[in-house]
Amino acid sequence: MGSKEIDTVAPTKVREWTATLASAVRAAFLRGNSLPLLMRVGVPVGNVDPFAWLSSMQGPDRIIWQARHHNKIRAMFGSAAVIAGDGRVDSSILTSEIDRFLSRPGDEMRFFGGTRFDGSCESDEVWRAFGGYRFVLPRFELHTRGPNAQIYCNLVFPEDSENLDSILKVIARLNQGVEEFEEGLSTPVTRNDIPDKNEWVERIQWALGMFSRDQFEKVVLARRTDFKFSAPINPFLLLKRLVGATPNCFHFYLESDQGAAFVGASPERLFYRNGLQIDSEAVAGTRPRGKTEDVDEEYRASLLSSEKDRREHAYVRDTIESVLRAYCDSVTVDHEASEMRLAQGRHLVSRISGVLSKPVSNFDLLEDLHPTPAVGGHPTDLAVSVIRDVEKFDRGWYAGPVGWVGRDSAEFAVALRCGVVDRERLSLFSGAGIVEGSQPELEWEEIEQKIVDFINVIGLELRNTK
Repeated sequence: MGSKEIDTVAPTKVREWTATLASAVRAAFLRGNSLPLLMRVGVPVGNVDPFAWLSSMQGPDRIIWQARHHNKIRAMFGSAAVIAGDGRVDSSILTSEIDRFLSRPGDEMRFFGGTRFDGSCESDEVWRAFGGYRFVLPRFELHTRGPNAQIYCNLVFPEDSENLDSILKVIARLNQGVEEFEEGLSTPVTRNDIPDKNEWVERIQWALGMFSRDQFEKVVLARRTDFKFSAPINPFLLLKRLVGATPNCFHFYLESDQGAAFVGASPERLFYRNGLQIDSEAVAGTRPRGKTEDVDEEYRASLLSSEKDRREHAYVRDTIESVLRAYCDSVTVDHEASEMRLAQGRHLVSRISGVLSKPVSNFDLLEDLHPTPAVGGHPTDLAVSVIRDVEKFDRGWYAGPVGWVGRDSAEFAVALRCGVVDRERLSLFSGAGIVEGSQPELEWEEIEQKIVDFINVIGLELRNTK
């Protein structure tokens, strides 16, 4: 059964497309029955700003997803099904719960969501409302590609058999009061770094001492920087600016039950799986972009020739390759790292792909691939235990996997270049890979550059902070 999409010219009036969608949903309920079934209906809606549209929706489970190298933006609202919990992810249970829905006949649908970086740690006040993991099959999805948009309603039978009236009530207000939101962001007035620079230097020096005693080879240490603004921040406007300024990144918006928003623009794919084909990549080693062509080329040459960055990168590549070889008959690896050039920076990247020897759960793959040494360290278990002991804040979903799961496909990014917006507070998270030869001052500056880039991208300047 294919999606019922109406291919006529998009209605010009709100009442027309909401009425058309309501009519299509009624027809779907007439075709639906008590048997397990997934049904999706959609209508064109013309030129709609997905950020303004989702900002105007009131209710839980507002989500935005844009894949890297794709111009389609999905803005999603409400839930047809939710799989969520606290603590560590049990891959077998999560697989079973999601398959309970996606194994049904009917239209293709996806669950969107993510998990904490480390499910064994206790959440702090920034992350408590997000839980340990949450995956949502959205009720409504607005798909935009340039000036063209289509809105879909996802129906899950038999659970939705008695929900027609409530769904129609939501459809009636899907486009009430949608206006372009204010383009201005308030000014950051305070800043707090956790840890501060002195504590950071002490931690790096401690890690370097552990390297010298062969305790481990790499650890990724992170910082949290809290900004307080003079007025509440609109997270949808913040993400809209990130999308415009950070092409070729994964863009995401996930919301807690209490309205805090996790937003980001990550350059790093954890894996993409389509049937038996799986693609991953190692991303490690960082330099900024230069303000002139000559300076930019100097940064590029410095990154590509850096023994320290190439060694750090190799830990990530070799670990991912080892995981995929356990699942695949054949694996292809870029053994020579190349440059991933972004608007705000550059990284070393090696791509790894393979063909799975047999069907495997997406969450088994996720459990074995996350965390990579790019966000944890090497050896991974020891590095993560060091992070638990050394970092005095909760990473939450920062550096965890975010993405989607479909019937026979899935894609997850690593949640980087990200922050939590909670009214007047913006908490940014960023880390640096520490290996033998790292210099505490330079690692501080690397993270500072990432924080400055994020703030500048959304149209603000750090010199405005006190």
